[in-house]
Amino acid sequence: MLQDTTTSRIKPAIALEGISKSFPGVRALSDVSLALYPGSVTALVGENGAGKSTLVKILTGIYQPDAGVIRIAETETTFPTALAAARAGVTAIHQETVLFDELSVAENIFLGHAPRNRFGLIDWTKLNADAAALLQRAGADLDPTIRLRDLGIARKHLVAIARALSVDARVVIMDEPTAALSHKEIHELYALIERLKADGKAILFISHKFDEIFRIADRYTVFRDGAMVGEGLIADVSQDDLVRMMVGRAVDSVYPKKAVEIGEPVLTVSGYRHPTEFDDINFELRRGEILGFYGLIGAGRSEFMQSLIGVTRPSAGAIRLDGEVLVIRSPAEAIRAGIVYVPEERGRQGAIIGMPIFQNVTLPSLSHTSRSGFLRLANEFALAREYTSRLDLRAASLDQDVGTLSGGNQQKVVIAKWLATRPKVIILDEPTKGIDIGSKAAVHAFMSELAAQGLSVIMVSSEIPEIMGMSDRVIVMREGRIVGRFERPVLTAETLVRAAAGIEAPSEGRAA
Repeated sequence: MLQDTTTSRIKPAIALEGISKSFPGVRALSDVSLALYPGSVTALVGENGAGKSTLVKILTGIYQPDAGVIRIAETETTFPTALAAARAGVTAIHQETVLFDELSVAENIFLGHAPRNRFGLIDWTKLNADAAALLQRAGADLDPTIRLRDLGIARKHLVAIARALSVDARVVIMDEPTAALSHKEIHELYALIERLKADGKAILFISHKFDEIFRIADRYTVFRDGAMVGEGLIADVSQDDLVRMMVGRAVDSVYPKKAVEIGEPVLTVSGYRHPTEFDDINFELRRGEILGFYGLIGAGRSEFMQSLIGVTRPSAGAIRLDGEVLVIRSPAEAIRAGIVYVPEERGRQGAIIGMPIFQNVTLPSLSHTSRSGFLRLANEFALAREYTSRLDLRAASLDQDVGTLSGGNQQKVVIAKWLATRPKVIILDEPTKGIDIGSKAAVHAFMSELAAQGLSVIMVSSEIPEIMGMSDRVIVMREGRIVGRFERPVLTAETLVRAAAGIEAPSEGRAA
């Protein structure tokens, strides 16, 4: 591998050497090293469970290493607390936003370091003015005085970015920062990263999206099973090289779609409306079909899906399941009918942090794991093991707290939980968001297997390759309405984007 002659003459802003970290029953990191350079982006690449999250927590003072040293500007240091890491100039933008809904945008940005007047009180005028400037720098057109709870996921991510910018950091960690951003916001983030590089910031960029890695990274480091297995210049490797280093093998197919004979209609939705979120939704979902829903952020896809399972009430419309009219007033009624929903926000709506894996998986299926009103532990473990193994869950044991898993493995637990209810229809909202390429292939293979067994699948996704690779048909939504329907043979990225953006009226395929 060629040496980077530019960074070899520059001292690292921060360097980790020989870092190891173990937890009961699992060795998360084993003698790994990482150097981040001023004015440079280093991509940290690896499957879920490879040790990336553990390394980030060591960098930010949440965990302390069992062995190894941390150096800032070649001076050995320690981060006993998150505050110590922040004071040393390390800040992080996490995939799951760590913010407070009841505070204003400005209060979230400056939480813990708000500007104060000469009396020691918070200077609210300066706080709001400085927050507005940081939001503008982050490319967010937001009022700093509004409550965070009134914002969607994407805008909350922009607030998190502005919060990171509020600290004069030398090291900026970005953990899946584009996961909830629109195409426009992603390009604005790229521009922000270029500005941070120009300011001399050392950036650690964690992403499972290879187009992003090759677009903005200068260097790469690859982790596999808690060890560093490769590093170098991004210009010297291909996507296939990174995949082989990540998984120890070539991934032949990320989208292993099986040819399945599509059966009769299972779910029919007619005239579905909501006063503010969506209007006039009509479609059929057939047995064994994977029906993709594509659209830009704000298109109303997730809002419609949540209404479909009883989270919100429609103002009009009808649902038929297997030809029978179905009235769903709550998620519990949807589950009993055989319709389940895997949410996009797994941390808040999917997994129950603090509970072990096996209890998370079996919670909606207690009738299958109990007898005479008593839970059977062996039955719980058997059910959890069946579905987590099929999704290739990486965990020390099924007793492990789901909160200690990587984001991608948490997603697998949530998917396993709802598949264990043996539904007729499963709705997957961004099912592979934040999942590495090997795990993504495993989830897709399982989806294809389920469809082949007769399960009907609705897949909401913002990733065009996933929509095109896994869908039998695709429905495109824009501003709460269906604006396009496409059969698999005529799917192209251009037609999907044009329909979603409203660039021109799409020509529809057969009725969906």
